[in-house]
Amino acid sequence: MFDKTQKLDVTQQDLAVIEAALHTQAKILDMQASAGRGAARAQLNKVKTALANLESQKPCETRACRSIFFGWFFRARIFG
Repeated sequence: MFDKTQKLDVTQQDLAVIEAALHTQAKILDMQASAGRGAARAQLNKVKTALANLESQKPCETRACRSIFFGWFFRARIFG
């Protein structure tokens, strides 16, 4: 019912290592799922969800926020 969260003291380098490991795990699970393992597909979905959560919580400077903003800014200038 309630989403319980816990604060962790993790550095950016630690998060980068975790993210790289999850990407590797996703590749392995994708190969296993393509071979017909249903359990691998379920685990792959969990790993992809974790990766998406990590990506959404990154600071804007490490994501593509700036390029999206400036892309809209320059398009607005061209068309407006």
